[in-house]
Amino acid sequence: MEVVKALLRFFAYLFHGLFALVLIAFGTLVLIAGGGQSVRLEMLPWTGSTLIVVVLLGGIFGLLTVILAIAGKLRPLFFLWALLVAIYLVKGYLFGGYRFTPGEFKNVAYLLAGSLVALVGAFVQLFRRKPR
Repeated sequence: MEVVKALLRFFAYLFHGLFALVLIAFGTLVLIAGGGQSVRLEMLPWTGSTLIVVVLLGGIFGLLTVILAIAGKLRPLFFLWALLVAIYLVKGYLFGGYRFTPGEFKNVAYLLAGSLVALVGAFVQLFRRKPR
């Protein structure tokens, strides 16, 4: 059972670390390219420059929570981050009126499944004993 918990924790750290890095890269590239006034992500409730700020700061916050959780500090904050990511993904893609292009649903299903498994891993890491 401990092996499964360790794998779930590892997957959660990996998934959210990569997710946060993608958010940071996307936000930075859009800011460099010209501010992102025409950028639209239909699965998120924000638009324009607010969207870019939320994505960039969210990525920084997410990466910080991953690093702190790996270090054994502020683990509940990492769980809250994972919960928010899962909620926004499910709400935005499944309940937000998002329209899928042909062949896109499979990739979104993988993203949603990964987010939900990472949420379980984030929950499991809450109860990890501190290393001696």
